Amino acid sequence: MNITFDNKVAIVTGAASGIGLACAELLATSGAKVALVDCQRDRLAEATKNVQQKGMAKGYQLDVTDISAIAPTVSQIRHDLGEVDILVCSAGTNIRKLAEEVTEADWDTVLSINTKGLFFCNQAVAIQSMIPRKSGAIVNIASVYGLVGGPKRTTAYCVSKGGVVQLTRAEAIDWAPYNIRINAIAPTYVLTNLTRSLLSDPEFKAWVLDNIPLHRLATVHDVAAAACFLASDVAKMITGVILPVDGGWTAR
Repeated sequence: MNITFDNKVAIVTGAASGIGLACAELLATSGAKVALVDCQRDRLAEATKNVQQKGMAKGYQLDVTDISAIAPTVSQIRHDLGEVDILVCSAGTNIRKLAEEVTEADWDTVLSINTKGLFFCNQAVAIQSMIPRKSGAIVNIASVYGLVGGPKRTTAYCVSKGGVVQLTRAEAIDWAPYNIRINAIAPTYVLTNLTRSLLSDPEFKAWVLDNIPLHRLATVHDVAAAACFLASDVAKMITGVILPVDGGWTAR
């Protein structure tokens, strides 16, 4: 099976590092013209240069919590690269506090990026480019903690990723008449800038590995491969699916 994205345009949010960058790299390597979207200007510039070594890529600075800026950014990408065939929403954050410590500001920060910003990115791309053309694939990055609860200061994060799971299912139904497929990936712990400090605790890392039957962490490349599969025509009959990339965590 050979998955290619020749003549396809892909947008990846949270593309300056971690899972988003891995997705952008693999899409570009596979032939897509990739718009890297991120709020961190310096990291975005560096990431874009790296992806350009693998294929066609252009960077766009956007904070997904600035809802009014999303549609104009999508419009600019369409002007520069063409109509959007693929959207991978990977922008995300977490604030690790116990449930009794979470403030309203903490709650709003996590949900505004992980759920609200993601939804309005989905909506803008669908309205502008996918619904009119009756074609497109959206892949949202959720988490195993959108499917099951988790300890260690993950309350708002679990809620935000549970929201991603449910909005993915709802969008898949709403937009099926337009031949738009929406799926999500639910990774286990992946070693990224977001998790590095947490996984540096040997006791916690051992607990994580004990909960993964394959007894290893996921890599950003594991998640990127799943995203590209779901975004490809190989998966043309798959929509509304939440695909765990979790080494068996949720099989227990």
